[in-house]
Amino acid sequence: MFVLATLWFLVEIKQALFWFYLWQLKDYHFGRFIDHFKTHKGKSIFLSPLFVLKLILLALFLFTNSLFNQLFYILFLIYLLEVILFFRIIYKKSFKKPIATKKILFLTGVCFAIVALFLVGYSSQLKIILAFDILTPFIISAIVLLFQPISVLLRNKTLRQARGKLEEIKSRGRLKVIAITGSYGKTSTKEFLSTILSKKYKVLKTKEHQNSEIGVAKCILEELNNNHEIFIAEIGAYNKGKVKEVCFVIKPDIGIVTGVNEQHLALFGSLKNLLSAEGGVELEEALGKDGLLIVNGDNKYCLDLYKKSDLQNKKIYNLNSKVAVSDIWTEEIWVDKKFVSFVARNKHNEMEHFKVNVLGKHSIQNLLGAILTSRELQMSFGEISEATKSIQEKQSGMVLKTSKHGINVIDSSYSANPDGVFADLNYLSIFPNKKIIVMPCLIELGKKSSEIHQEIGKRIAKVCDLAIITTKDKFKEIENGFNEAKNASAKCLLCDKAQDIYSLITLSAKSGDAVLLEGRVPTQLINLLL
Repeated sequence: MFVLATLWFLVEIKQALFWFYLWQLKDYHFGRFIDHFKTHKGKSIFLSPLFVLKLILLALFLFTNSLFNQLFYILFLIYLLEVILFFRIIYKKSFKKPIATKKILFLTGVCFAIVALFLVGYSSQLKIILAFDILTPFIISAIVLLFQPISVLLRNKTLRQARGKLEEIKSRGRLKVIAITGSYGKTSTKEFLSTILSKKYKVLKTKEHQNSEIGVAKCILEELNNNHEIFIAEIGAYNKGKVKEVCFVIKPDIGIVTGVNEQHLALFGSLKNLLSAEGGVELEEALGKDGLLIVNGDNKYCLDLYKKSDLQNKKIYNLNSKVAVSDIWTEEIWVDKKFVSFVARNKHNEMEHFKVNVLGKHSIQNLLGAILTSRELQMSFGEISEATKSIQEKQSGMVLKTSKHGINVIDSSYSANPDGVFADLNYLSIFPNKKIIVMPCLIELGKKSSEIHQEIGKRIAKVCDLAIITTKDKFKEIENGFNEAKNASAKCLLCDKAQDIYSLITLSAKSGDAVLLEGRVPTQLINLLL
């Protein structure tokens, strides 16, 4: 019985770490957490053979006394197998565990204390410890939700402290605050803008994945000082009102809206709510009469925001000059495998040539937003062009690498959204030989998910010789779109194991061919290729 209890304890540790990882991955957002279980991967957690077997064993323990010894040994073997697999994934460094923040350390401490107390009191009662095991996901979730009010109080205190510090620094009249929001393009625009402005000003930007209200506040508290002249905050949101909340803290002088699509529509509940937050309405309202609004004129939602805004100071950027109100646009665009080249021209007839080491035509759009903002902050076109030479490929969110087989590997695994997929496919199309895409189905798209995935399938078929889809959720929709538009020899396959995907790639591709890794593909696959 002692050995079984030990195995059970190890299984509980594994479960607790995974479920805290999942809550942390979803930013402790209840809607995002629940939405995960609408995906095939989420459903498979509670439909796995192991989970079903445990349910059957519990029922037998509750209603059958005569089979106790046999059930004991079956349960022992199940836990032994789980522990062996646990140590195996630890050895392979593929175990998913949460990042060790103060919140996670506190929550896991509470959880392990409960598990330890439970083990002391009920280790000899198999039906009870098995029931605890089965209910662990709900117990972990209850612990997270139970302490959420405390987290909210601590968060609000942090936000107040950040607001006070920023107000004090801004009162000296030197600091400009730039807020960037949108469904896509936020991070690249922030990175480009920071690099350009740093040539003339002392700049602080929020770090990678630091776009929540608490992330922005911590950046202010931990890094902002009196020497900074510009603070650039990337703002992400999954609820209406979140952008407004961050803007209340940072009081932006300049707001940039990079582009809007349906990526998080399922979480917002309606397009109106999405447009309020990611669509820039809350940011535009927070700017005040002296604020400057800058939007992507190639995006219909951003263009609509621009037209509706009552701000006196508002600017718009476009890839071409077809939009009559455009403040800056491009001419003579050239997209190479390793750089983009273009001429930027504004309505004052200023112009400058740019050659930047980033990938894809869509990067020009984000560069334009950064160029226009920098020009508004008194940098000349010449200064901006020179500054863009310091921009690195990885700042665009997509990098080109060469595999050990000589295959071109385009790593765009940072994140994925519909516009990003289409843009990356456009970049992939410039490669002359065989082209392969590896990507999961997109999540949190709401009611338009099927339609969007079918369109993705059509676009893939026009560019790729082989599509490998790593998740099952909307594979049929992608496959239908693919088959509707494909050429005779192209293939669309479902495969979720890194080693199998790697085998498919190496069997299909040779030196000089190109593979696009789009969205969250298995890390093991990237390691195998590179």
